[in-house]
Amino acid sequence: MYQIVHGTTNIPPDLWEFIHVLSVLGESSVPEARGLFDPDKDLIVSRAPGRLDLMGGIADYSGSLVLQLPIQEATFVALQQDEQRRLRIVTLSEDPTREPAFEMSLSDFDNDAGEPIDYDLARSRLQTDAARSWAAYAAGVFLGFMRERGVQFRSGARILIASRVPEGKGVSSSAALEVATAQAVAAAFEISIDPTDIALLCQKVENHLAGAPCGVMDQMTAACGEANRLLALICQPAELLPSIPIPEGITFWGLDSGIRHDVAGEDYGSVRVGTFMGYRIIADKARLAAYWNAPGGHLCVDDPKWRGYLANLTPSEFNRSFSRYLPERISGDEFIAHYQGTTDSVTRVDPDRTYAVRAPTTHAILEHHRVRLFAEVIAKTVSRRRLELLGELMYQSHASYSDCGLGSARTDLLVQLVREAGPKRRLYGAKITGGGSGGTVAVLGQSDAVGDVVALAERYANETGYQPGIFSGSSPGSAAFGNLRLRQISR
Repeated sequence: MYQIVHGTTNIPPDLWEFIHVLSVLGESSVPEARGLFDPDKDLIVSRAPGRLDLMGGIADYSGSLVLQLPIQEATFVALQQDEQRRLRIVTLSEDPTREPAFEMSLSDFDNDAGEPIDYDLARSRLQTDAARSWAAYAAGVFLGFMRERGVQFRSGARILIASRVPEGKGVSSSAALEVATAQAVAAAFEISIDPTDIALLCQKVENHLAGAPCGVMDQMTAACGEANRLLALICQPAELLPSIPIPEGITFWGLDSGIRHDVAGEDYGSVRVGTFMGYRIIADKARLAAYWNAPGGHLCVDDPKWRGYLANLTPSEFNRSFSRYLPERISGDEFIAHYQGTTDSVTRVDPDRTYAVRAPTTHAILEHHRVRLFAEVIAKTVSRRRLELLGELMYQSHASYSDCGLGSARTDLLVQLVREAGPKRRLYGAKITGGGSGGTVAVLGQSDAVGDVVALAERYANETGYQPGIFSGSSPGSAAFGNLRLRQISR
């Protein structure tokens, strides 16, 4: 069994359970976990939560304000340094399609000159086997430290992963894994890095190694979130504002639609491309200076007024001066012929595809202002009238997702059931979360509406045949928790 030799004494119950799992690894149902760790060496343990996207969602990569709640469910990482310069990573996931163990030499992240390889090459090596591609989120953190922080790993690591953050539910299981791993790596290898930089490093890993063109809000919440407070973040690129306490008497829940969400899917990626196309067209119409950055093949736009972020364009200015220039849809080859490219460093315009432009561009601009109003209202004493306003902003955001093509019949049904229940059932608003196209719906209600939320979930199950999981509660981000050092003792 293990004892804590360093770290916080305020340990949540789920972490005690993980420590117990570590103590009985020899009896694990995952054979690869048995004997993973050297009993004579200490373990570093970290924890990072998933998140419930209340407002902001897909506008984060356009510079919007976002409001995120770290959820109770979390990912745990136990890491032990290994004298060999190798990574051995084992997951306790029960997914039958997944190989539970992954191993690689850290020298695979070095080029012939002994420098770290680029992300694209690493991705091609880590994504060759779908059953082991999950490991890119954890192993990629090491390359992130090498490339972004100049860290030279002269030893390797053995890592065990256990997660309670459901995958494919739109509550950011990938960011929780990345951040928990990065927190453990930083502690074990004595790397000085602040939580914001951990989040930015992990975003690069997800963008370039896992191939998911997400913004930074997920990683920032996993790293910097506070329990029972809304993380407020201006994504330009990552400006933390004071967190917002959830007012007494109201609660946010997440309801799982049962439709798997994938941020790396085509819908999410095409909406992001269409948004940056809209920005490029607006920049051209505004006669902003643009020039090619040849090495990266991207446009750089000099716009001190907007600072490169679509969210900084006001709705009135957009409607007055630019919206009429945006096509509903445009083919990639036509766009490239007229504008050459976009300012996005994560995605590329496919000449053989057609993209929606007006709806995603409009969403980015209007969502920022919806979120700003939401933040102003929820920071005040919340009356029924203000709850109704907050709920309406959520409904507007949900409708805008659908306009972008990121809705789904099941998430629409959940939102409709909340509408029908309404204030008479102490429920005020709902919206799809994260990247959309399925996943989880966030619900706003009075704290005493728990029974009504359960009844709503039962009605959804009767209509669809799927019993939705309910997310409730909150927990701190990895920075607030820190890490533990464990040492094995004899029984």
